[in-house]
Amino acid sequence: MSVTIETKSSTAESAATPQFVPVAGHIGADVGGIDLRNPLSTQQVEIIRTALHRYKVLFFHDQHIDHAQQIAFSARFGSVTPSHPYDDEAPQGFPEILAVDSRKYAKRFGKVKYSYDNKWHTDVTALINPPAATVLRADIVPEQGGDTQWTNLAAAYNGLPEPLKRLADGLRAEHRFGGRHPQWAYDSSYAEKTRSNPIVTEHPVVRVHPVTGERSLFVTPGFTARLVGLTPTQSDRLLDLFFDEVTNPAYTVRLRWRAGTVAFWDNRATAHLAPTDLDDVQTTRVLYRTTLEGDVPVGPDGLASASIAGAEFRGQK
Repeated sequence: MSVTIETKSSTAESAATPQFVPVAGHIGADVGGIDLRNPLSTQQVEIIRTALHRYKVLFFHDQHIDHAQQIAFSARFGSVTPSHPYDDEAPQGFPEILAVDSRKYAKRFGKVKYSYDNKWHTDVTALINPPAATVLRADIVPEQGGDTQWTNLAAAYNGLPEPLKRLADGLRAEHRFGGRHPQWAYDSSYAEKTRSNPIVTEHPVVRVHPVTGERSLFVTPGFTARLVGLTPTQSDRLLDLFFDEVTNPAYTVRLRWRAGTVAFWDNRATAHLAPTDLDDVQTTRVLYRTTLEGDVPVGPDGLASASIAGAEFRGQK
């Protein structure tokens, strides 16, 4: 069913009002009635922002935009950050763009990959202020496979029984690149970057969204290394339980990419999974990512995250 999110508007403006069609039970909506090659009006920005908080991830199809247009779209919703804390291969003239390019990953990681992390993760939570939102644009996609999945972390928290919610509300977790089990080779260039310039943060296990007030289960296999104050065995068992809830298929949506698809997600309330079905296919997959400057997470107790190593990640000045 198509959904229009209402704001005060004139009749003339209403024709350009974005339309949203939910695509899964807990997360995701297709967006119609808008052309991202054109600058967004203030009204359109607010409608899309409201929908983002509601649906968590939005899908814009047949949007054949370039790097500059992607950056301009992203900047309407916040301060656009540099491409990535460890990226030194952004397209020339576009330091905000991260190329998710299968042709480069073998060199970086020492093996064939189609994303820098093929585990469920929320973008760059090793940072003290992980990105608030992410925009990902498909350029070259395989004829089959290569889908991305997202999960609703607020739904995951709400799915816990009350005793586990109370337990999670009081826990803190250490986030670092690779989580408990990094996927890249020890002698790869990426592994060397994480060793020479570590980025590590202690976050609340439950994050309170600064706009909606929703509580989200803010742990993922891609970045969460351990629960603070517990033994390794206790930490692993509890994390496995939380990860099972985060990755419950009931809370997820799956996107079949096509060239020109743009996904826009709330990084404070979602995790996602890059494709894991292409390692033996030897195909090409190229997408381009931008991220928006984030705030420091806060838990239900009002305590903010604490940096162990690494600085805040700020937008371009």
